[in-house]
Amino acid sequence: MVHSDTVIQLKKTPQLTFLFTKIRNRETKLDEFVFYSDRLLRLLMEEALNHLPFTATEIQTHLGASFEGCDLSAPFCGVSILRAGEAMEKALRDCVPSAPIGKILIQRDENTSLPTLYYQKLPKDISSRFVLLLDPMLATGGSAIKALDVLIQAGVKQESILFCNLICCPKGVDAVAKAYPRVKMISGWMDPELNAKNYIVPGLGDFGCRYFGTN
Repeated sequence: MVHSDTVIQLKKTPQLTFLFTKIRNRETKLDEFVFYSDRLLRLLMEEALNHLPFTATEIQTHLGASFEGCDLSAPFCGVSILRAGEAMEKALRDCVPSAPIGKILIQRDENTSLPTLYYQKLPKDISSRFVLLLDPMLATGGSAIKALDVLIQAGVKQESILFCNLICCPKGVDAVAKAYPRVKMISGWMDPELNAKNYIVPGLGDFGCRYFGTN
């Protein structure tokens, strides 16, 4: 069962479908894959920022008139799950150039699909920040849960975490929601299933290899 109350998906528009068509197509070349992925990731980051806390504020315009607007009410940072998550850092920095970005290196065993933590480097004050956890694909949920373990152990509250991914599937969503029910997930698209090797289907292959040109 997919926990729809914790998953926010991008609105399916013709443009969104077009962009996903481009990055899913196995004939798409490296430069086009990066270009269309970056466009999608920017849309994803813009949506994720909508779910950070804002407070009302009043400013003065050049005409001397007041404007009732809003401003971020709490600091935040990004944390990318290496290496594919690094592809999402540019989109976040394009939206908020000053955003700190931490790193977590987790690798999944090709045979067992089990994740292993190899490295972490987080902002020292991360426990007082909202965190955008970045990983393009949510398959089994193993790597995501391992990364969430790291954040929780660092003092980050579940409700202060937004897990951002381009494509997810019900198995991964349910696994994350069961482990951390107060973590929100922001996703571009939900695919129906995993294959025998735990790749998302129809998916797009290995995002990191395609984005960085190592496939």
